Amino acid sequence: MTATLARTAGAPPSTWAPLHAALIERHPIAVSYHGRLRVICPHALGWRANRAIVLGYQVGGQTSTGSLDPDPRKRWRCLYLDEIDHLATDHTAAWRTPDNYNPQHPFNAIDELSAAIGNDTTTPGSAR
Repeated sequence: MTATLARTAGAPPSTWAPLHAALIERHPIAVSYHGRLRVICPHALGWRANRAIVLGYQVGGQTSTGSLDPDPRKRWRCLYLDEIDHLATDHTAAWRTPDNYNPQHPFNAIDELSAAIGNDTTTPGSAR
């Protein structure tokens, strides 16, 4: 299931569509964010303070502190879409969702939820 909320002003950034497709199709995506390559599984897209944001579960790549945390429950990342330099589908990583994902309320950092992975199915949502 995908949650959808309407948004009235502004267009989503160009990175929205490929992240939304990755969320719906449940495939990892490689992003360059703040100079680091990260491989994430997007679980939610929305807005915070009028900026597009993605909640992703990091399955590979670099972090600001070095390697990935050994605890899979601590690999969640919120990334502002306008700070993503590059993205591409990653065909080498497997989709993952840890047991601490809550589809009813994906993450406190998202003020307006536009699309999110549900319990067992995902359907298309809109950017607005």
